[in-house]
Amino acid sequence: MRRRQFGLMTGSTLAASAALRPAHAQTAAPDPSPLTTTLTPLGAERAGNADGSIPAWTGGVVSAPLPPNQSVEIPMFEDEQPIYTVDAGNMAQYASLLNAGTRLLMTRYGLKIRVFQTHRTAAVPQYVADNTTQNVTRARLEPVGGRFGFNGAYAGTPFPIIDTTDPYVGGAQVIWNHLVQWLGYSHWSKFSPGFVVTNGNVVLTFGGSVRFICPYYDPNGSAESYAGYYTKEHAYFLAPAASNGGEAIVWTSSNTYEKPDITWSLVNGQGRVRKAPDEAYDTPNPSANGINNYDDASGFAGSPHKYDWKLIGKQEMLVPYNCNAIALSTGQELVGPAFPNADLIRWEKHRVWVVEAVLHPGERNTTRRRMCYMDEDTWMIVLTDMYDVDDNMVKTAAVYNSCLPSLPGTLQSAQAFWQVSTGDYTFIGNCKYAPYSDDLFLAPQNLNIFDPQQMAASASF
Repeated sequence: MRRRQFGLMTGSTLAASAALRPAHAQTAAPDPSPLTTTLTPLGAERAGNADGSIPAWTGGVVSAPLPPNQSVEIPMFEDEQPIYTVDAGNMAQYASLLNAGTRLLMTRYGLKIRVFQTHRTAAVPQYVADNTTQNVTRARLEPVGGRFGFNGAYAGTPFPIIDTTDPYVGGAQVIWNHLVQWLGYSHWSKFSPGFVVTNGNVVLTFGGSVRFICPYYDPNGSAESYAGYYTKEHAYFLAPAASNGGEAIVWTSSNTYEKPDITWSLVNGQGRVRKAPDEAYDTPNPSANGINNYDDASGFAGSPHKYDWKLIGKQEMLVPYNCNAIALSTGQELVGPAFPNADLIRWEKHRVWVVEAVLHPGERNTTRRRMCYMDEDTWMIVLTDMYDVDDNMVKTAAVYNSCLPSLPGTLQSAQAFWQVSTGDYTFIGNCKYAPYSDDLFLAPQNLNIFDPQQMAASASF
């Protein structure tokens, strides 16, 4: 399940722009009726592709809810065998289905991917589908610029029917759909580890328990009562030993023009909670050995206002999908010297939205351009390539999802980032790491857990 990954976490604060490019105008709201006919409840095409390699969406994979004390991570499609494998030797045959970063990792470092039958497992509860339909007519991008946020939407995909008449309006809609994608309302894990792999050597750089709540998807809330922070997360650092006892809380906003993202940190032994303004944007993540920054998490995280988001279109691609084996594996068998173990990573052909993010004039970020590929069924970024000021690719990332039928949903479970000049990479996600376990639970939680004042009150010196 996607998290901000506090060892590799993101948070942001908004520095108001002195000069804003005139906002692209959002057109009149479209007709929501296709969401019950030609489109899925979240806005993907229901039909399969021409040759049948992408099947029609028939409702996703849904099962009965599990008890709150039972882990929701289960195996899926274990008996299937790969249809084919792609590597540097046959990459040219599949080049149109591969992003630039995957091709580079194949040719330079020997990546191979195993491609399986496509399963469109994505599903949401009925209340999320119903709210998504309502969002078609009530959601609006922030008038000063869609990159700052949106208003009016609640408990569903904000913009399920993308405005393709203006690529910058459509691009802003797609990135916000990604940022507030369905993650469930409340969950927590016992232990989520993070690793850095440098020169083939694997080092545990973060491990902790993570609690998550998504007020935007509160089934008992409403658009009127929603306070503007779509996720709140609380991490408890357990490993390595130097960070044991530290904590962090992150609140993320759906309109950073009105409310900034906020991060609070509790440093082990100090007993003092501080706001953390530097844990945002392109600040290098200290747990990632310089490989990725805070805003790289989950393909992109935090406020998107530093970029202009341009919709390129939709295409078929090979992407990591239904990677349930990750959460059921140990870090020791999963994290290899150059890549996560290819035998534990499942790739499938899916349709993705392609969005190019270019740094807005006057804004600063070490990543000048990003190419983002969002799965049409979930709105999740599944692959992304990142470029510097000279338009050289400097990083590429893969985001791995898992199907959780009892939620229901197909959600991020892990992510990997490569520094393409060296081949070094980071990996963080829902895998087991002895002596800890990473069981994931869906359960109600006390809202005080996400209050920084409560974190301060319980701090030890």
